Amino acid sequence: MSAMSVATEEKVIVNVTPRETRVAWIENGVLQEVWVERVSKRGLVGNLYRGRVVRVLPGMQAAFVDVGLDKATFLHVSDVCTKPLIFADDTPVDTDDITRLLREGQEILVQVIKDPLGSKGARVSMNITLPSHLLVYLPREQTMGVSQRIESQEERERLRSIVENSPERAQMSGGFIVRTVAEGVDAQELLDNMRFLHKLWQHIEAKMSAATGPTLIHEDLPLFLRVIRDVPQERIESLRVDSRETFVRMQQFAQTYVPELTERIELYQGERPIFDLYSIEDEIQKALERKVPLKSGGYLIIDQTEAMTTIDVNTGAFVGNRNLEETIYKTNLEAAQAIARQLRLRNLGGIIIIDFIDMAVELHRQQVLQALDRALAKDRTPSTASQLTSLGLVEMTRKRTRESLVRTLCEPCPVCHGRGVVKSIETLVYEVFREVTRMARQYDADKLLVIASEPLVERMLEDESSSIAELESFLGKSISFQVDIHYFQEQFDVVML
Repeated sequence: MSAMSVATEEKVIVNVTPRETRVAWIENGVLQEVWVERVSKRGLVGNLYRGRVVRVLPGMQAAFVDVGLDKATFLHVSDVCTKPLIFADDTPVDTDDITRLLREGQEILVQVIKDPLGSKGARVSMNITLPSHLLVYLPREQTMGVSQRIESQEERERLRSIVENSPERAQMSGGFIVRTVAEGVDAQELLDNMRFLHKLWQHIEAKMSAATGPTLIHEDLPLFLRVIRDVPQERIESLRVDSRETFVRMQQFAQTYVPELTERIELYQGERPIFDLYSIEDEIQKALERKVPLKSGGYLIIDQTEAMTTIDVNTGAFVGNRNLEETIYKTNLEAAQAIARQLRLRNLGGIIIIDFIDMAVELHRQQVLQALDRALAKDRTPSTASQLTSLGLVEMTRKRTRESLVRTLCEPCPVCHGRGVVKSIETLVYEVFREVTRMARQYDADKLLVIASEPLVERMLEDESSSIAELESFLGKSISFQVDIHYFQEQFDVVML
């Protein structure tokens, strides 16, 4: 049986603890994606806020909006609703000039479309979207669309007709987009979704009218319910959860909105932790490392920075059994599959530069790019990849939807502050000598004490003892050393006695 004819077995695994929920997506026994939601740092995408414009930036055609979060949110002119604003007295003008659409102090309803990333605040839009399982409601638009992934023109017209000609549609302003998962569903399910979204919008409008100042109006569903709402149900064999309370809530939600998934939601009651059962914990740990080994013996090096992510492909221990070009070609083919998986698993977004090993044969170059494109096609997050550049690089972008796995689970090292390196002991020795000399010339003290980490003090007293004696003679001052076990390698102080 060929690989193309084997059905993909996909599972969703939900691990719940009081302060954290983790969801893993597994395909044919291999972890593909991980989502983490912590009570203290719940994602903001989808949340609706009543916000106040605090600054309008004509040069950027954007505005900063205070919604009550730690950092002001960013609103670009392309995301400003051109229909009458809920809290504005002015009639909006059909223009791309941000100063004619918004003013400082104006209160508006906005929705988070990108979580805060690094030092940047969240990005928001005034074009509100409310998703259900089958539909997306656009209360401020008149759009009526059907997902492009539904290929049958007959089915597209059937779905469009159900929504446009329903009594519910006549009672509702705004527009709808029919999602891919609606293909083949009966009219009643669509109408139920429309009623749900209409009630939700009425509830939001009521809260908006009663609210004052920047505040949260509507919070998106928790992670374990969003998975049920957004998962392509035809692909999922089972959803397993290890919390009875969460299992009950998932069952209730599924029965209301996605009844076909109800029987596939299972409660896991085994003694072994559910993530250990599928080796997910080990895979998460590996996803935090720079080096990714390939089965052939080659490996990837993945470096994530503020500006971009770079991925370097290396043959490593793989020597092949024919010639160098064949070895390089096979390593690059394997790397293309591994890179697509790592992008999903680590949730890497933005600009990504892939440095494949240079290939002399043009056919090999094209086949590696095709393999990368096929692997990326399985990713539900949109991405685009370029052809190989003259330097043998592939430039690609992947939409940023949330923080990467590393930035979700880790923080910068307090010793190197995210540099990934620390100064060598030899470099620190010379820094201490310079600081001692500066202190001796600047202040009138007979003795100087150097407080530092144990490795640095040991180096000073053993290998550099003659240099210290020369420095004492040159300065005419006594120099002593003291170990502080709380000092990290680069830390030292010079004090006067």
